[in-house]
Amino acid sequence: MNVSLFITCLGDMFYPNAGKATVELLEKFGCTVDFPEAQTCCGQPAFNSGYHRDARKVAKQTIEAFQASSYVVTPSGSCAAMLQEYHHLLEGEPEWQAEAEKLSAKSYELTQFFVDVLQVEDTGASFHAKATYHTSCHMMRLLNVTDAPQTLLNHVDGLEMIDLPRNYDCCGFGGTFAVKMASISKEMVDEKVSCIHDTGADILIGADAGCMMNIGGRMEREDSPMKVMHIAEVLNHTEAR
Repeated sequence: MNVSLFITCLGDMFYPNAGKATVELLEKFGCTVDFPEAQTCCGQPAFNSGYHRDARKVAKQTIEAFQASSYVVTPSGSCAAMLQEYHHLLEGEPEWQAEAEKLSAKSYELTQFFVDVLQVEDTGASFHAKATYHTSCHMMRLLNVTDAPQTLLNHVDGLEMIDLPRNYDCCGFGGTFAVKMASISKEMVDEKVSCIHDTGADILIGADAGCMMNIGGRMEREDSPMKVMHIAEVLNHTEAR
């Protein structure tokens, strides 16, 4: 199975290990992975800020970058959800809308791809730790991916998953929201961090780099010892026996 990796901006700049883990996981289960170098941002920052003309340019660039791909897989539920918005973003341009629909149909968030396409629920990972999982807003509310991450994590040998209180609450990142509404964002992430600490977990697992950066940054400022890991890193983790 041929798969194209959509690494995303934050993954490329701040979480390269999540990208490496994604590639290793896909290759482990028989996928041939390529990386179209013409890919850029998905356009979500511009789109969410109301700059739809600029977002359309980025959408067209992304469509062209992955035009020859059989499947597009990304370790980001938020960016995967943005790819699904291209059809609406490009209204009034029928040819581009048709291409947007093709991209949407072959694009998947990582855990969604494993469970729904590869039919894999156990990646063979082992990790002896207590962990809790942050459910990101875009992945849950826009992409409607909720069960796949939990299914995969529940099969990690030695990993004790602890439910996160108020897991449906936003962490306060929201892309440009955290910049434009910094004081509100801070209150939201403080509430999220408090709930995370209440679990007593050693590790916070996330599937969206933006949320990980926002929550992890706040915990770092509090000198919290909790480790923040992308789900791809956990699912690719094996311990020496």
